[in-house]
Amino acid sequence: MTTPTDSSLPSDRPAPSLASRPLGVAAIGYAFMGKAHSNAWRNVASFFDVPAFEQKVLVGRDATQVAEAAAKYGWAESATDWREVIERDDIHIIDICAPGWMHAEIAIAALDAGKHVLVEKPLANTLGEAELMVAAGAAARKRGVQSMIGFNYRRVPALALARELIAEGRLGTVRHVRAAYLQDWLSDAESPMTWRLRKETAGSGALGDIASHAIDQVLYLLGDDVTEVSGRLHTFVDRRPRSADPESALEDVTVDDAAWATLTLASGAIASVEVSRVATGQKNSLKLEIYGDKGTILFDLENLNELGFLDATAPVREQGFRRILVNEPEHPYLEAWWPQGHIIGWEHTFTHQIRDFLSAIASGEAPSPSFEEGLKVQHILAAIEESAAAKSSLIQLSTHATNTATATTIEGA
Repeated sequence: MTTPTDSSLPSDRPAPSLASRPLGVAAIGYAFMGKAHSNAWRNVASFFDVPAFEQKVLVGRDATQVAEAAAKYGWAESATDWREVIERDDIHIIDICAPGWMHAEIAIAALDAGKHVLVEKPLANTLGEAELMVAAGAAARKRGVQSMIGFNYRRVPALALARELIAEGRLGTVRHVRAAYLQDWLSDAESPMTWRLRKETAGSGALGDIASHAIDQVLYLLGDDVTEVSGRLHTFVDRRPRSADPESALEDVTVDDAAWATLTLASGAIASVEVSRVATGQKNSLKLEIYGDKGTILFDLENLNELGFLDATAPVREQGFRRILVNEPEHPYLEAWWPQGHIIGWEHTFTHQIRDFLSAIASGEAPSPSFEEGLKVQHILAAIEESAAAKSSLIQLSTHATNTATATTIEGA
């Protein structure tokens, strides 16, 4: 990609008016995330009160494939040049579902053109790119142009409820957190290479792909900051077939298969994070355990309608984990969906995300998670990499997400 420079930061183009016409949406990318986001755009207005918008154009590199995807996913048209789409007057929102190496260039160009921007996580592949995106987003915000990063698990109703319970003090003082995000789609050593296994396109492996989610949940649920990091990365299969062809040559894998980190939080709590894409038998399991002196919360993404809750202030003879089925109208987001007990799924988190982004555009309030919050996660990911390269030495971080991620290494920690 062409790395953006300071000269490419936003101009003075204002945000589009909501009163004149429906907001025109363009999504860039039509594969896994493009499909998930398209489903959300197609359904959000059927369940939530959001500003009027139109699914204008789906953008991808292959003209034939993106045209087929656009017809299937409800987009009015398709295109192959995102730069031309960004300059169109009928486009007001850019939804970036492309790989991380493209995020900064597209997002900064879109903000410069006065378009609201939603971008998939992680924010970018490098700290430098992420910092430029934050600067562009901050400048655009002054002109009423909104930007948000897509940590969709914040929109799981059970996790939104968990955040409420923690904020209400139901767990007391949180002492430690365990976060494990485990998948197995790379367990087979014969699985071929993809862009996600090349550092130049993915930035990192399991670390950026799924540890970003786990770390964001730690920060989101606790409303806390990370001050110290110790980490380790490992690649179990360091060479893979270049393609699915049995005769394909082998190619070096240049990112991690798994990552481990211990995070010290500003509150004094400690969080352990483990992520893997080679955890055989684990399909998409994000498990979170939050332990306080007055209670505990348990969550597993593979049972995303449920929250485990223990109230340690109850008499000992009555204590035990309570299963909360998070399907009541009083629970976050659930008033828009089905009668009690009719569960929702993973795809609904993206619908909630689009709803919140559109609501922020309509109200003029900055959405969350912001690019600044995305940069905060990026700092932590970079510190884990730095620690791993220094034999798991302790890395100290600033608590300010917008500071340069220059970290202090404590040898022998």
